[in-house]
Amino acid sequence: MLTPIAIQGRSVSGEDISLIRDICQSHPEWSRYRLSRELATRWHWRNGKGQIKDMACRSLLGKLAARGLIELPALRWASPNRYRHQPVVEVPHTSAPIESSLRSLQPLRFLDTNDRATGKLFSHLLARYHYLGYQQPVGENLRYLIGANDGRLLACMLFGSAAWKCAARDRFIGWENAQRRCRLPLTTNNQRFLILPWVRVPCLASHVLGLVSRRLSSDWDERYGHPIVSLETFVNQQRFSGTCYRAANWQCVGHTTGRTRQDRYHRLSVPIKDVYVYPLILRAWEFLCQ
Repeated sequence: MLTPIAIQGRSVSGEDISLIRDICQSHPEWSRYRLSRELATRWHWRNGKGQIKDMACRSLLGKLAARGLIELPALRWASPNRYRHQPVVEVPHTSAPIESSLRSLQPLRFLDTNDRATGKLFSHLLARYHYLGYQQPVGENLRYLIGANDGRLLACMLFGSAAWKCAARDRFIGWENAQRRCRLPLTTNNQRFLILPWVRVPCLASHVLGLVSRRLSSDWDERYGHPIVSLETFVNQQRFSGTCYRAANWQCVGHTTGRTRQDRYHRLSVPIKDVYVYPLILRAWEFLCQ
């Protein structure tokens, strides 16, 4: 019997592997899409709104196949989410310098990134101007494109899956492994934060952080059916000092080790980063340990 293995924060047992193999053998005509929806239904993998998490299931199947534990049907067509894997395209935009007081730009506007054209603009801005570039996020995520009161572009923010493990964060919260597995969906990682390079406005970054933190949980609940309790981010020590996060009352709780998930030889392979966290409710850390 196969010893249970942990993938994507889930324990996959020998019975799960046998079930996948049996379904593939019984239904050789099924696509990967059909298989993932069937398994997600049987395993009751749904988000807070009751929607089947077939993308998460399909990702897990791919990882099992990469380990040689299962054999998946051949790819037949593109993902039903036809926009997810499209390359970032060039989008014309103005980059005239913005150098003024924060007050003169208010109230700031949140542009609708669910609109196809605005979503493409968001992707292009991060791909072109953020030092890490842009990749389509997998799983629950929110994108914010912030503009001035006259619509001029100011900033981009992307929130996605929190780090599965982070020693500094986990120690600060007081998480045991079981608590982290249960509560991790209630926190999110600020994966990208970009003040556009032509913008020079004092205190803008910390102000944007404050605006987003006040609305993010309700936005998340509206989209995914559950709130967010805390935020996290990792700040590259070689590039940034984290000033805007500290000004917005985020707390630095330690540092990363400089290793990635693929670092199997315990060698420093990526820059060390400061770990910042921010609670969205009172007693957030106690709640996350329940």
